[in-house]
Amino acid sequence: MRVYLPCTLPALALAVEAGGLGPAPLIGYAVTPALIEWYASGDTEELEYVALTEAARASLRMLAADRADGVEAAPRRVVIAAEVPEGMITAGADLEERARVRIADAVPLTTVAAVHVDDTDAAADIEAAIAALPAADEGDDDAQFTVDGAEAHDLMWFATQEIPDLLRP
Repeated sequence: MRVYLPCTLPALALAVEAGGLGPAPLIGYAVTPALIEWYASGDTEELEYVALTEAARASLRMLAADRADGVEAAPRRVVIAAEVPEGMITAGADLEERARVRIADAVPLTTVAAVHVDDTDAAADIEAAIAALPAADEGDDDAQFTVDGAEAHDLMWFATQEIPDLLRP
């Protein structure tokens, strides 16, 4: 099953060094039965885009957490697309995030199909979204508009052999 795992560039570098993403359990996003039921008119490609978008939102939160912990992280959302055996996946019943899944084991890099990353042109909007997250979480509509603005940027697709290029300073 295709699963979209939120990440950051520093976390991607650690995953490359370790040979996979972990430790388990991991949170990812996929085309779940709840997502299919909620998005009744969508085809598989549309549903996968919804899951990718949810993972990109989670990546934005990971960037904010990294910054709060003093980790230097480029303002680029990162989503790793991997093929994970269905037996390792548990879909939740979260009505807010219908695509959210829990992965019971570490995900080896050999299962990664692609990496999706913001273009550097998105940096200003990603920075603004990171700064606006706390106010958006408090219900500030203007801040939420700023956070949503990050989604106006489509993530670029990179093949697995391009990962080293993404990690170069």
